[in-house]
Amino acid sequence: MLKSEMIAMLLAGGQGSRLGVLTSNKAKPAVPFGGKYRIIDFAMSNCVNSGVTTVGVLTQYQPLQLNQHIGIGSPWDLDRRRGGVTILSPHMKDTSGEWYAGTADAIFQNIDFIDQCHPEYVLILGGDHIYKMDYAKMLAFHKKLDCDVSIAALEVPIEEASRFGVMNIEGDNRIYEFEEKPPNPKSNLVNMGIYIFKWDLLRDALERDKKIHPDSDFGKHILPMLLAEGKRMYAYPFMGYWRDVGTVESYWAANMDLIQTVPDFNLYENFDKTYTDSDHQPPLFTGANSEVKASIVSEGCEVLGKVYNSILGADVIVEEGAIVRNSILMKGCYIGKNAVLDRCIIDASCRVGENTQLGADVGETVPNVHRPKIYDTGITVVGEHSEIPGNVQIGKNCVIFGKTTPENYPNGKLESGQSIVIEMNPSGVRA
Repeated sequence: MLKSEMIAMLLAGGQGSRLGVLTSNKAKPAVPFGGKYRIIDFAMSNCVNSGVTTVGVLTQYQPLQLNQHIGIGSPWDLDRRRGGVTILSPHMKDTSGEWYAGTADAIFQNIDFIDQCHPEYVLILGGDHIYKMDYAKMLAFHKKLDCDVSIAALEVPIEEASRFGVMNIEGDNRIYEFEEKPPNPKSNLVNMGIYIFKWDLLRDALERDKKIHPDSDFGKHILPMLLAEGKRMYAYPFMGYWRDVGTVESYWAANMDLIQTVPDFNLYENFDKTYTDSDHQPPLFTGANSEVKASIVSEGCEVLGKVYNSILGADVIVEEGAIVRNSILMKGCYIGKNAVLDRCIIDASCRVGENTQLGADVGETVPNVHRPKIYDTGITVVGEHSEIPGNVQIGKNCVIFGKTTPENYPNGKLESGQSIVIEMNPSGVRA
């Protein structure tokens, strides 16, 4: 394989359990975003826009939709004979095989792939964040300061810093202390999960740490080890838009940011475009009595009702009299006549019957009884390929997964905080 100055290794195997039903059948990086994109599109597009044309994508949990989406890399101009994109799944070695046990372990298991590329530097990325970034500028920073490791860093409100790895730096941005999710952070400068390593140094560190930690992880093991050894580790300041969409609420909020035209977050500019694998769709159609305000409506949609402050994926149908507010509807959803949706996330290919209400004030608004830590901000979520009959009322923090019937809704209602999960395969699903 042709020698590359820097290659990217994109960690895309995470389950994203805090997204609940949205990741029951697909990896978190494959979750749709913004009507026509997938979460992984942002890191992939950043790579090609930054001139990084050798990308290894490490998959593990529910990889089918992700693998199909990436294909041979054509949308990102990564379908190349030399370099390009390579899907890297856990595989057998000699007589045994093992799952990726940690972020660094995943890279360790693909040392042979990296060695074939002969890089001087390796860029480590997560496939589950929403942002635009020029990695070439970060590499220039890395080379100028002769870093052993550079870590992209973002300032967040101090009250949120404990959710991240926190870096404490000196005046020249050199890191002198690294804390992984500290309860009482000393600073608000957090690790974005974007690293550039000198490959020789990283290779050695991976091999040494694997002997100590089978679940080798960058934040918990590799970075603290290298810092203790006195390696030159610097924080690369990032000033643009970046969102970790690890929860139902943060995923919903990041989609809403598209509508609010947040500064530094524009998917429609002519430079630094975000690319995706999207088939050609017919034009959008709006009916004579329809109304669409402050929304993103993708190609192929048919809107006969009213859509406010919402995002519609391709081929969504909103029938006459229906109202969609503050919601995200993914590809191929059908919303029946006079249905009302408010603050909902509806996964792909779902059907909502006529006169049905989702996100209604049905009973006291409480966290979901079954998974209160995931569904607790008033958002009702419907898993892909689900069906909801007509003439029912569904409250807030509810979860629907499967083809439900009127019999599933006593008195035509589902109280807030309740779930209906219909097993759709022998192994079952979890919301």
